[in-house]
Amino acid sequence: MRLSTFSDYSLRVLLYLGERPSGLISIGEIAAWHEISESHLMKVVLHLGRCGYVQTVRGKGGGLRLARPPADIGLGEVLRQTETDFAMADCFGTTYPCRIDGICRVKGVLREALQAMFLVLDSYTLANLLADPDVLPLAEESRHA
Repeated sequence: MRLSTFSDYSLRVLLYLGERPSGLISIGEIAAWHEISESHLMKVVLHLGRCGYVQTVRGKGGGLRLARPPADIGLGEVLRQTETDFAMADCFGTTYPCRIDGICRVKGVLREALQAMFLVLDSYTLANLLADPDVLPLAEESRHA
C-alpha cells in the first residue's frame, strides 16, 4: 500500500504543529518548510479541521494549532480519515471481474495484512512520533544550520 499525497501532507501538517505546541502557525510557514504547495496544503488543513485535528484561527495574527493533544491523535485514525481507498488489489472492488473469485485465497490474505497494518498504526499516536526532538528539527534551528 502506498499513502496518497493528501495523507502524506496531512501527517506533515500534524507533525509540524505537534513540534510547535505554543503559538499559531501559518499554512505558508508549513508549506515553505516542507517545500510543498501552499494551495494544496489549504485543502489538507481544511479537511484536518473538519476532522477535528486542527484548529484554525482567522484574522490578523491567526494561524493553526492542534485541536487535540498529540496523544489523542491516532495514526490509524488519521489515515482512515485521509485515505479514500484501501483496496490492495483490483479484486477488492465490486466491479472487477475475477474468474477465480470464491476460490482464490489471495483476497483473504491481503485483507488480513491490511488489518495487521492498522493494528500497528492504531497502536501509535502523534505523540509517539514527537518523542525524539532530534527527529524533526525546529524550523528556526534548521535555517541557521
